[in-house]
Amino acid sequence: MDIPWGLIAPIVILDLILKITALVSCIKEENTNGTKWVWILIILFLNLIGPVLYFVIGRKKQ
Repeated sequence: MDIPWGLIAPIVILDLILKITALVSCIKEENTNGTKWVWILIILFLNLIGPVLYFVIGRKKQ
């Protein structure tokens, strides 16, 4: 079985960029909606949706 890397690679790259950006943002934020360690676990273990959830509901509005 041949893996179609042309279709999978962009999704993997997007996931890595989102995770890194969300983790950096979460670590730098002083206040989040909920505890930071829970958000870090959500970002790391929920592929694609974890970082999006953090940016939508995890960050506190200033």
